[in-house]
This record gives sequence, structure tokens and C-alpha cells, in this order.
Amino acid sequence: MVIPLGDGYRPRRTPWVNRALLLANVVVFVLLTPWWADACTQARFFLEWAVIPAEITSLSPLDAGQAAAAGPPACELAPAPDKPVAASLLSAMFLHGGWLHLGFNMLYLGVFGGALEDRLGHLRYAGFYVVVGVLATLVFVAADPGGLRPLVGASGAIAGVLGAYFRLFPRGWVTVSVPLLFFLVVRLPTVLVLGLWFAAEVVQLRVGALTGGQVATLAHVAGFVAGLVLVGLWRPRRARRRRRPTR
Repeated sequence: MVIPLGDGYRPRRTPWVNRALLLANVVVFVLLTPWWADACTQARFFLEWAVIPAEITSLSPLDAGQAAAAGPPACELAPAPDKPVAASLLSAMFLHGGWLHLGFNMLYLGVFGGALEDRLGHLRYAGFYVVVGVLATLVFVAADPGGLRPLVGASGAIAGVLGAYFRLFPRGWVTVSVPLLFFLVVRLPTVLVLGLWFAAEVVQLRVGALTGGQVATLAHVAGFVAGLVLVGLWRPRRARRRRRPTR
């Protein structure tokens, strides 16, 4: 595992959208998420705002029995009958389960998001981020349509950013820190850094499938693939024309 520190890309425009996304995620976690509270309080919060596959499948909030089964047995969760189920596809993208979850997501978004916004433009980047995040979530839902486990985090959308970056900047270099080598700082090719990240997610997904573990990694893999594929259609037309081979 490596920790990205920077990509050396110098954008032509200020990445206002990426900065707004970073700020929004941090503010929501610090001010709205009960990260400081007990497990039951957090479970109640996520029940109301997170994506729950069974809700998305039925387009209706959980009933009393489902709500009770969605959290720790000792919590006795009550249903949230007024929950805007469709809106949870968006709200869940700004929720995180802890400081480490938030920190790693924002690190990857901060390193790779600005260059992608510069290439796509502000509005296109904002739309791309939301679309790949929602697609990653829907794949997670499709894999477990009756599931009651909440899904939170910007990981699916950020994985889409990584997939798009992998496609648009294949010859780039990323400065990384290697924890296993006493946090040695080196520069590595983009395709190696993001290729290894994707390979690790696929391995983790496979291990989870064999052991019956969590399947949230599927959202990461789906987001990366969605970003890799869709960014080719998302770029401004003039950029696509410049890349056409001449005869």
C-alpha cells in the first residue's frame, strides 16, 4: 500500500468544485455526523441518511422489523418513515464512518480530483462526480437488493475519479509515501499507483466473496470502471477532437 502525496499536475484553472467537495465532506462529518457518540446513536443517524439496499429496491423506508435488524441488536432502532429514500443516494456520498475513512477519501480526492476538474471543466466535473458515485452505489444495491446494511462514504465517487484519472493521465507520475519502507517518499508512474490500487480492491472483493464478508468494495470497483469508461464521453468535444489520430 502507498499513500499518494501529489501528482505534480499544474491546473490552468482553480479547482473550485473539488475544493467545495472536500469542504462539504469535512463539514458534514464534523458538524452533522455523530462521530463522537455511541454506536447506537450513529446507527440511528445512518439509518436515516445512508443508502440501504432494501430501501432503494422498494423505494420506501424500512419497516419496524427491518429497521430493528439493520443495526446492532442492543440498539432497538426505530424506522424512519419520512426518509427521502431516493435522496439518500446523494446524502450517503457525504457521510463517513470515522476519521480514518474520511481522511483517506479526502486525501485521494485532493490529490487526483483537481487535475480531472481542470480537464473536464467545473460543471462537467461536478456532474461526473455525482454520476459515477450514484452508479457505484447502484451496483452495490444490485448485488444485495434486500440488504439492510447501510452504505456511506464518497469512496464510489472517488474511485470514479481515479478511474478517469487513470485513463486521461496514463503517462503521469505520482509522489507517494511507502509505509512499509519507513514512509519512504518516491515518484511512481500513475498507471502503477492506480493500477495497484484497483488490483488490491479486486483482490479484496474476491476474498470477501469467498469468506462471506462485506461487499462494499464492490462499489469501489464499480466506481473505478464507471470512471474509466464514462470519462471518454464526458470530456469536452474539442478535447476529444484533439485526440483523434490524423491520417
